[in-house]
Amino acid sequence: MMKNLPEVKLGIIAVSRDCFPMSLSENRRKAVVAAYKGEIYECPTVVETEKDMEKALTEVKAAGCDGLVVYLGNFGPETEETLIAKYFDGPVMYVAAAEETGKDLVQGRGDAFCGMLNASYNLKLRNLKAYIPEYPVGTANEVAEMIAEFVPIARAIVGLNNLKVISFGPRPQNFLACNAPIKQLYNLGIEIEENSELDLFEAFKKHDGDPRIAEVAKDMAAELGDGNLKPEILPKLAQYELTLLDWIEEHKGIRKYVAIAGKCWPAFQTQFGFVPCYVNSRLTGMGIPVSCEVDIYGAVSEFIGTVISEDAVTLLDINNTVPSDIYEEDIKGRFEYTLKDTFMGFHCGNTSTKKLSFCAMKYQMIMARSLPEEVTQGTLEGDIIPGDITFFRLQSTSDAKLRAYIAEGEVLPVATRSFGAIGIFAIPEMGRFYRHVLIEKNYPHHGAVAFGKFGKTLYEVFKYIGVDMDEIGYNQPKGVRYPTENPFC
Repeated sequence: MMKNLPEVKLGIIAVSRDCFPMSLSENRRKAVVAAYKGEIYECPTVVETEKDMEKALTEVKAAGCDGLVVYLGNFGPETEETLIAKYFDGPVMYVAAAEETGKDLVQGRGDAFCGMLNASYNLKLRNLKAYIPEYPVGTANEVAEMIAEFVPIARAIVGLNNLKVISFGPRPQNFLACNAPIKQLYNLGIEIEENSELDLFEAFKKHDGDPRIAEVAKDMAAELGDGNLKPEILPKLAQYELTLLDWIEEHKGIRKYVAIAGKCWPAFQTQFGFVPCYVNSRLTGMGIPVSCEVDIYGAVSEFIGTVISEDAVTLLDINNTVPSDIYEEDIKGRFEYTLKDTFMGFHCGNTSTKKLSFCAMKYQMIMARSLPEEVTQGTLEGDIIPGDITFFRLQSTSDAKLRAYIAEGEVLPVATRSFGAIGIFAIPEMGRFYRHVLIEKNYPHHGAVAFGKFGKTLYEVFKYIGVDMDEIGYNQPKGVRYPTENPFC
């Protein structure tokens, strides 16, 4: 069952310029509410003046709204309508009414198309954030569709404003790629609690003999089914899961939502006696993202994807190329991808069972090359389910500048012939994207994966939280050059 996800209650406030009929905005607002298929609070006050603005905000706050639609039913008062965003504590969307008919373009003409220009100008003048759709003017039905697209964006903003990232330990040696300044996360309103691995180990030991262990281990065995190849390790994994869940409840404080940036090596296995991969996958399946290798920005990226998709996500290494023989045998001629469009996304076993075609509990092969196999038990292996995906990441540069990337593609229904939680991914023009976005912009090897196409929503979320549009990378279509791409290649 997914938890740890915000639910947003929307409100809609209509605005009206005093030299236009207020009834025009009021009636058009009613039509939008009637057309919208979700829950939305219809604020009765139409805003013409600052006093109206104050009254309307009181009404939407009393109704419990934490997301807001400001609707220009006519030209609108540019000062009052933009002050709504200033004094409302939550995500705000601005949208305007299209004219309905050529039979009523005298008293029935609202000029909201013009009014949106003034609204956007005044928002910028006041340094206010707001979501404005790609074409923000429409009929009642069209505006209702725009509001539906705003909902997951609003959920993400509300979630980030109420998120705490709990981390354990510093990044492992030679993992500087996952180390980025956290200043920008504080700027986003995220709280961060950094702990020692020793703190976590102490809490784990205090759960020795916890009476709930048997029940959790039984649930794990049921989830794994025939893939339960290491039943002897389940009690320890259950103890660890309970440790993390109890830590969340005891430490989230006034925050509503939590993500974890966990430590999984090099000392974890020898001290705890297992690897945490399967437990990480279970929490992620519950809606509590857990990143590997104390990747704080990876955990935040996973959380954003979870909130937008309302589904489990995963965090994978952009790991290895697809061998040419697999490409020739199973991809070429079946799918319209070149070899350079494909790659394998992998992690040891942090992907939810819901997102694997099959799974089995095994030992962590890479770690077992240098450690006793018995302390590397607890990883979850299987091929990732085929279907649409969005590969993305929010990141800070070393000098604390936010940037992000988004690429839509798919997991191909092709056997990986490998180990870990792994899939064969295909992204159009991946080779160029890899070189001129991922490498050129110095991204780490971890990428978040949402299961479905969410590029449009992610792009708007990144814009809303302040990522410069020039710093949102995506896979350019064939024939469109990247700024750093050699024109002679």
